[in-house]
Amino acid sequence: MIEREHHALAYIGLGSNLEAPRDQLERALSALASLPLSECVAHSSLYASAPIGPQDQPDFINAVAAIRTRLSPLALLDQLQALEQRHRRIRERHWGPRTLDLDLLWYAGLQQNTPRLTLPHPEMSRRRFVLEPLAEIAPTLSLDGETPLALAARLTDQTLSRLHD
Repeated sequence: MIEREHHALAYIGLGSNLEAPRDQLERALSALASLPLSECVAHSSLYASAPIGPQDQPDFINAVAAIRTRLSPLALLDQLQALEQRHRRIRERHWGPRTLDLDLLWYAGLQQNTPRLTLPHPEMSRRRFVLEPLAEIAPTLSLDGETPLALAARLTDQTLSRLHD
C-alpha cells in the first residue's frame, strides 16, 4: 500500500440503487470511516436522483464524503473498489444498476489522467447528484474556477431531492 507523508483531502461520491440503497450508503459511510490511514471528516445528506443512462432501473440514492488520507490516489482507489466488492458490486453494463458505486471525485487538487484513474473525476461537473451533495460539505471548492453549486445550477434537466431522516 502506497502512503503519503502528509494527509490529503479527498472527496468520494457514493451511489446505490439496489438492495436497500439507503442502507447500502449508510454502511458504506461507516466503512469509509475505517479505511486504513484515513478518516472521514464530513459527509453530505442523502439525495435521490433519476439514473443517468438506462432508465429501466430504480432511482439512485447519492451522497458525497470528505476524507483525509495518507493513501496515494491509486491506493485509495483500490480500497474503494474493494469496498464495492464487499457490497457485492457487479459490473454488468455501463451506467447500470448497482449495490454500491464509489467514485474518487477529487484528491488534493491533483490533476491526473491515467488508464486507471482520472482526477478530478471527468464527469463530476455534469452530475447534479454529485455537485449538490459536494456543495453541502465543500461550498467553496473550486472546480475549474467555479463552485459546485454554481455548476449544479446549470444542470436544470437533472432532478434531485434531498432525503430527510
